[in-house]
Amino acid sequence: MSSIELSRLIIGFMIFVRLLPAQNPSAQQDPKPVAPAEEKTEVTASSAGAAVDPRSYKIGPEDVLLLRVWRESDLSGLITVRPDGKVNLLLVGEVDASGLTPVELEARITKAYEKVLKNPIVSLQVQKVESKRYFLSGEVGKAGAFPLVRPMTVLEAITLAGGLREFANGKKIVVMRGAERIKFNYNEVVKGKKLEQNIQLLPDDHIFVP
Repeated sequence: MSSIELSRLIIGFMIFVRLLPAQNPSAQQDPKPVAPAEEKTEVTASSAGAAVDPRSYKIGPEDVLLLRVWRESDLSGLITVRPDGKVNLLLVGEVDASGLTPVELEARITKAYEKVLKNPIVSLQVQKVESKRYFLSGEVGKAGAFPLVRPMTVLEAITLAGGLREFANGKKIVVMRGAERIKFNYNEVVKGKKLEQNIQLLPDDHIFVP
């Protein structure tokens, strides 16, 4: 074989090697199966509910409560306190609710469900206050009925309602409590005078601003 023929053979072999498809060792390996993500279930409140202190607010008739029992959707939902102060619960029947705090009622319901469920996890919150309200009418920013969810003074109630209107007579405000009429002078109180008239409101008090 001449040197020319040998050179042609070497060149041809080199061209052949270059034309071979590149092989990636990692590409030939079978892809590893990816395990599906584990599903997690969380309990979240659908609503913040009423702004009450669960350790001090006393539940009353007509209050609307949100009950949640973990993994028991049929037992969860909104319940209304009856006029006699009781609530009706599936599987366990009537439970006294009036006069208890949300924390106390939650514990009572948990104890009731322990008789029919294994390790029940119960949460309870006040969704809407209906048992304790006060009223504002007359020359205020926003008149109407308001939930009495915490201790509140006359001045606080007026402030939360947007204050007095331009032509309101702040000296002649009256708190109507049943047959009783309690005078309230807004102008004096905001100046720090005769603060004893800035009384705590009771359920069904009606503040009238002329």
